[in-house]
Amino acid sequence: MKTFVLYLLCMLTAGVITAASLPLLRRLSAGKLLDAPGGLKQHRGSVPVLGGSGILIGTLASLVLIRFCTAFPSGTLHNLRGIFIGGACIFALGLVDDFKKPKGVSVATKLLVQALAAGALIYYGVSIHAFTSPWISWPLTFLWVVGLTNAFNLLDIMDGLCVSQAVVCTLGLAVIALPSEYVYVNFAALALLGACLAFWPYNHAKRKIFLGDSGSTFLGFMIAALSIGTGYSERTSWGFLAPLFILAVPLFDTAFVSLARILKHKNPLKGSNDHIALRLKKLHWKSPFILLTFAAAGLFFNIMAFTLTHCCIEIALALFVFSALALGLIAVWLLHIKTE
Repeated sequence: MKTFVLYLLCMLTAGVITAASLPLLRRLSAGKLLDAPGGLKQHRGSVPVLGGSGILIGTLASLVLIRFCTAFPSGTLHNLRGIFIGGACIFALGLVDDFKKPKGVSVATKLLVQALAAGALIYYGVSIHAFTSPWISWPLTFLWVVGLTNAFNLLDIMDGLCVSQAVVCTLGLAVIALPSEYVYVNFAALALLGACLAFWPYNHAKRKIFLGDSGSTFLGFMIAALSIGTGYSERTSWGFLAPLFILAVPLFDTAFVSLARILKHKNPLKGSNDHIALRLKKLHWKSPFILLTFAAAGLFFNIMAFTLTHCCIEIALALFVFSALALGLIAVWLLHIKTE
């Protein structure tokens, strides 16, 4: 079977299975796993939070099917095994956190499990390979994986925001990874993309379902793992920096929220109304326009990531300087928006 057909089959299978499972999961969680409004949560009525389970089921089922349709190159199944062991740990942690709401799991427990999941990646050969020394590579891998796992959880503050960024990021990963030999990244990214596209409408429907902490952290972990699992430097020496652009929006959002809380002498790990999306709402921006703005920013930075993997050093430096200045100015503007 042609590779393009397999890629399409992978994405469609994940989408169909996710879409089929979500109504069942919604009924299953009725009266049990619900997210009640209050505090920063402004939705109407209690909403089921098993949406992440649908994405997990669709992604896994799709990759199992593809495994029987094609032969993965030697070693890639080993890498993929590490990604899903770590992903299962993160999902289970999120599910327990959803069960124990509103109190939830302690920050220390979360960080410990997330570190163990990152350790599983390293054990199975998935880590940042830009540095040959494990004393540099492994700590950076821990920071990258734990940081992005929580970054996507932070983004899940508005209907469609987290999943739309997951769509943009997995699309960027797929486009950049497709020409490479990292087949497991190609298929896993496309499976995750198909599952997210199927879930997205349910996040806005009248009878909606939420990702829950299990879903948002699972997406963050998977995208973090896949972003360091592919090659970016086949054409340029600095292409390994492309993930910073692919994931620029969730990274910037997390950095900004943490900075805003610190400037207010608050604990950066405790919830507050300092999220970028909530600040934009203070300016009377409508939710669809906020989602569109975030998605457009994500696509813009993904185009820059693709350019980075093909351009000369002068253009690469220009991209970094422009991005740093633009994001710095945006951060200053956002900090002047009153949140109280």
